[in-house]
Amino acid sequence: MSSNTLEKLQSRFDPEAAKGMNEVFQFHFSDAGSHYLSVQDGSLGVHEGEHDDPSVSLSLSTDTLKGIMSGDINGMTAFMTGKLKATGNVMLATKLTSLFPAK
Repeated sequence: MSSNTLEKLQSRFDPEAAKGMNEVFQFHFSDAGSHYLSVQDGSLGVHEGEHDDPSVSLSLSTDTLKGIMSGDINGMTAFMTGKLKATGNVMLATKLTSLFPAK
């Protein structure tokens, strides 16, 4: 994957939205392996691989993630149509767009 996609996310990260959060978002990319984001009280870490105990796991393609983050794809629609699979605290996935607002 263009780690580019995750770098873009890093530049869009809104620390204010992440205050008091302590969550791990695991991504399984169909076209790019596994990465996870750890959000801890206003800070963001981006890591390659698998986390032992993620808050939520999301399976999707990098294109789907890009679309959701740009607003071209509705996250709920992606979920309903099977483009996005989520396990764990699925409601957390809905916070991604507030953590990474489009500039």
